[in-house]
Amino acid sequence: MPSLLARFAESAFWMARYMERAENLARILDVNETFAQQSRGVKDWLPIVQLFSDAERFFEVHWEASADTVVHFYVLDRANPTSIVASVRSARENARGLRHLISTEMWSHLNVFYNRLQELGPADLELSRLSELCRGLKEDCQLHAGIVEGTFYRDQAWGFYQLGKLIERADQTTRLLDINHHRLLPLADDVTPQVDAGHWNAVLRSAAGYHAFRRVHPRGMQPSTVAGFLLFDAGFPRSVVVCVREVALLFKELVDRPELRHVGVASATLATLERLCEQGDIDGVLDSGLHEFLDQLQRQLIALTDELGTVFFGHRHERVSASQNQS
Repeated sequence: MPSLLARFAESAFWMARYMERAENLARILDVNETFAQQSRGVKDWLPIVQLFSDAERFFEVHWEASADTVVHFYVLDRANPTSIVASVRSARENARGLRHLISTEMWSHLNVFYNRLQELGPADLELSRLSELCRGLKEDCQLHAGIVEGTFYRDQAWGFYQLGKLIERADQTTRLLDINHHRLLPLADDVTPQVDAGHWNAVLRSAAGYHAFRRVHPRGMQPSTVAGFLLFDAGFPRSVVVCVREVALLFKELVDRPELRHVGVASATLATLERLCEQGDIDGVLDSGLHEFLDQLQRQLIALTDELGTVFFGHRHERVSASQNQS
């Protein structure tokens, strides 16, 4: 089998990242409206802006992080590269370059999804309709994932698609935990963190992990247990350890192909990621600093994307924010 052209590998990788990002964002917006609130009982939308490292860009066009401004910024703002409409548009443009490698169903659905987003207006973003809107967005992303699973031929293009999906998924999970790491710290006059079950319920639902968590932990909800589950649980498909293990397997399959055996890529970066994930000791992570641990993971994921770009795509990607985007 001939080697996949670099531009096709890159398009498959980024199509997956953008679709994974769109689904994750729709879930976070939905959960924030339903569960997340300040201690005074007021919905708090600023953490979403902080989660995606978009504060500078956001406050260039908005005075405050209200429900209306944040929802518009992350659903329909075409100038925001991390918005859902921008992510799906980017996924569609990458799919356009892969028309000869992907199924008709994949291409048709991406077009239908993008056109549906184009038809949305301000009335569709009203908070009373937000949950219904987000449910539809998630279902479209999940339909895309199902079509990919059932129709994408298992060759190099599929391998790069899976790499993009898994790296984006791990990155989003670390960011979700990082923006909440301060809630695992004790207050000044206390020796243990204050447990806000509603908040950690929201964190789990943002990662689509609430019901899986309850399979393992049917009672109680300690912050450290939630953090350990999202980082180290080998049975949860969105945990960082599962993503990193699958990335390592995909790399091995790719470079073991006869046409790619000359490629030596990411061995040190992958080894570091695997070492960080395989320790599986959330108490040790909390003792040494959760934020520092998550920062290490994020840096290694960025380095891995850079190495992919250099070795397989012919260039390093350009980061327009802390969330990685295609150059």
